[in-house]
Amino acid sequence: MVHRNHLVELIQYAPQTPRVQRAPVFIVPSWIMKYYVLDLSPHNSMVRWLVGQGHTVFVLSWRNPDENDAMLDMEDYARLGVLDPLAAVSALTGGVPIHAVGYCLGGTLLAIAAAALARRQGVQGGEVIAPLATLTLLAAEVDFREPGELGILVDEAQVAMLEDMMAERGFLTGRQMAASFQFLHARDLIWSTRMREYLLGERDAPSDLMAWNADLTRMPATMHSHYLHSLYLHNDLAEGRYEVEGEPVALGDLRRPMFVVGTVKDHVSPWHSVYKIHRLAPHADISFVLTSGGHNAGIVSEPGHAGRDYRMLVSRAAEARLTAEDWQQAAPRFEGSWWPAWHHWLVAHDGGTVPARHLDRSPALGPAPGTYVHMCYDD
Repeated sequence: MVHRNHLVELIQYAPQTPRVQRAPVFIVPSWIMKYYVLDLSPHNSMVRWLVGQGHTVFVLSWRNPDENDAMLDMEDYARLGVLDPLAAVSALTGGVPIHAVGYCLGGTLLAIAAAALARRQGVQGGEVIAPLATLTLLAAEVDFREPGELGILVDEAQVAMLEDMMAERGFLTGRQMAASFQFLHARDLIWSTRMREYLLGERDAPSDLMAWNADLTRMPATMHSHYLHSLYLHNDLAEGRYEVEGEPVALGDLRRPMFVVGTVKDHVSPWHSVYKIHRLAPHADISFVLTSGGHNAGIVSEPGHAGRDYRMLVSRAAEARLTAEDWQQAAPRFEGSWWPAWHHWLVAHDGGTVPARHLDRSPALGPAPGTYVHMCYDD
């Protein structure tokens, strides 16, 4: 662990190859769950796979908030959760360009921060942040007009009820959040399991993904209210009204190459919604992938995983954007995991290789995975 602030710890993984790609990979996971969904087990760890391909990988581990964090807002999450650790990565890697990756809400937050950086040319609180080499968004929405099944639970009355619940303790508990997602696809998560147990006597074998899914986190009241009002209810980011440091940010300022992944069975971030980045970032080359699986299993989809396939097509900035339906018809289909295609894309937008970045113990704050990932509450 090489950096810590009040909201995140930054983990750097040791190299496994004698030389590494010049641009490091910086990953922002969603704050709703623990970071290790991308580092579950040796056979399906995206982090392990990236490191094995010669990438220097940094991953955020979010702090599990308590009642003292009730006033943290979305701007705090952008500043402490993206911009501050980006400055740390810049310092640790000598200011080379960075491949920035965001998963789910982490991708939404990363897009906001990247647009803010594009506006102010990389200066954060007096610290210089290296330019982004690329931007990768994994199952991440930036336009919330069609937010999928979660939209069922988000209207003015529901948000007011959530705000009343959060006001009592200063946060939304992990169990309350989990109950919402179970409601959204109860047939998949609950009834199908119970019917198999009752009619067939079959029990689901425990898995690493199931264990991660039970590792619940909280959300601070102010941040969650800001997020629901600004994004879900008012769609401020897509419509150019979302403010960072008092000024609106524009996704149209994003010009770095983008790799965007949607999943076919996503209940949380429907791929048609994820695809809307094409309209909002018209000046960026976008390599869009539509992969089999759902919000988690479609992303944690390692090479060799049976039954996986994906479609991929590049939209150049100078070209007219296809509709989602036309893109789906035009995009060729490939068997297997999309990870190798992403790796080749990262390498194509890199600056060559450098000697492996071995960890220096002097700036380290302790062994991985740090302390924040272990913060659990019985609520």
